[in-house]
Amino acid sequence: MYLKILCLVTFLYASPGLSFKPVVLIHGIMTGSNSMEMILHRIKEKHPGTIIYNVDRFESWSSLETMWHQVLEIGQDVANISAKHPEGINLIGYSQGGLVARGIVQTFSNITIDTFISLSSPQAGQYGAGFLHLVFPGLVKDEVYELFYSRVGQHTSVGNYWNDPYHQQLYETYSVFLPYLNNHLQSAESQNFKNNLLKLKRLVLIGGPDDQVITPWQSSQFGYYHGNETVVEMKDQAIYKEDLIGLRTLNESGRLHLVTVPGVNHFNWHTNVTIVDNYLLPYLD
Repeated sequence: MYLKILCLVTFLYASPGLSFKPVVLIHGIMTGSNSMEMILHRIKEKHPGTIIYNVDRFESWSSLETMWHQVLEIGQDVANISAKHPEGINLIGYSQGGLVARGIVQTFSNITIDTFISLSSPQAGQYGAGFLHLVFPGLVKDEVYELFYSRVGQHTSVGNYWNDPYHQQLYETYSVFLPYLNNHLQSAESQNFKNNLLKLKRLVLIGGPDDQVITPWQSSQFGYYHGNETVVEMKDQAIYKEDLIGLRTLNESGRLHLVTVPGVNHFNWHTNVTIVDNYLLPYLD
């Protein structure tokens, strides 16, 4: 059994006529579904009657399997969930799980997702020792491109979204996931990737300057380094200006929400009740 299906129905405490769409939770790297249980229980407490699916695929070391593999496997599970709830579901992904979740949103045309919340996820890529050393403590940030930008390195999830600003030609040559998902490099799926993201009613991108793991932290909101380690915000990036995956369209139609929260370390986003109350629950209707 790959999903912990938690049907949290407590009609005695729910307001009459009030219902909330089902929620799917996707955990981060080197963790598992247990790490998302605080979010799960808080949603249950504040939004009684919500059906919650807490993904337990690719836990611990298996979270290092390739991003496309995770997207396709978890995505099929989410498609099956969506089929049970044609009225739409909400999707929350934390850290690497937020990037897996976006891959699912953009890849699967048969899923109806109302709101997708990306909770401190490397949406524009990652280039920082803090994140790297979570998994590969012996590697050096400035040199790891030699591993990640190789056929061997692309067999790891981190290698799939490692975005070295000093070695963009190698990134474009070897990276098989992020440059394609972001339509930085065109593929046969490019139009589908954009069309599917544009089906969202809301895209919520949450991050903050004290994250200390996602590097740069602005990657959680599609900002990133440009040619060096100078950060260029999302609206000045080609992915937005050229509307490569639909971010500009979502923003102009009021469906893109950037939420910046100072004072939150990366490992606290999914364990902080205040974050759930103030920045997740308001979008889960």
